[in-house]
Amino acid sequence: MLALLAIIVIAGCGTVKGDQDKTAGWSAERLYQDAREETSAGNWKEARARLEAIEARYPFGTYAQQALVDQAYVNWKDEEPEQALAAIDRFQQQYPNHPGTDYMLYLKGLITFTPPSAAFSNITRQDPSERDPKGLRESYESFNELIERYPDSRYAADARKRVTWLVSTIAQNEVHVAQYYYERGAYVAAVNRAQTVITDFQGVPIAEKALYIMMLSYDKLGMTELRDDAKRVLDQNFPDSKYYARGLDEPGGSKWNPINWL
Repeated sequence: MLALLAIIVIAGCGTVKGDQDKTAGWSAERLYQDAREETSAGNWKEARARLEAIEARYPFGTYAQQALVDQAYVNWKDEEPEQALAAIDRFQQQYPNHPGTDYMLYLKGLITFTPPSAAFSNITRQDPSERDPKGLRESYESFNELIERYPDSRYAADARKRVTWLVSTIAQNEVHVAQYYYERGAYVAAVNRAQTVITDFQGVPIAEKALYIMMLSYDKLGMTELRDDAKRVLDQNFPDSKYYARGLDEPGGSKWNPINWL
């Protein structure tokens, strides 16, 4: 019996020893260096463990700040957008005036600009403007804040390009919704969504289709004066509009996918 107990105790000690954290006693500097090496190798799980250890063991100081920045990046690369956004939120709350805030705003914009599902757009052939616009709007807000607060940031130029695309794509989404309403006989709702494009997204190409939907909807509603006003604006801005000939049917679709930007 004593021999059996001795075996169990030895085995138990071995298990405890095997489960010991090999990073116990490591300095913040050593943890961070190891995290960078794991990140460079694409070992996201190990990198995340080191960065979380820094945040837990050394919550104050420059390494803790940088660990949050790197956690956001690692989680994004590991297709864990919610965790990445959580890290960014903690960073913004704890270090609102940190010099790296421009990067965190840029990364936040990227995370919502290209969600993991966008990787399958090449297979599904889904137009990005047909996605849930919530992420697109969040991306726009992050990039726009970056541009306004840090106009000279190294990330600002790329953010401006993405904002231009986002404005156009969000406007396209509004037109998709307007057409959806029109085709189901909800003409007032169709007018309201199309009107949003004209008032909130001036200069976007899809305004041509928005005006055409407004014209059709007003006609269905018997509001001939407003129909004629919409037609006049359409003709002034888009002479010989293509929609007169082909109607609301869109040949093909957008071949552009934001995944190609990364």
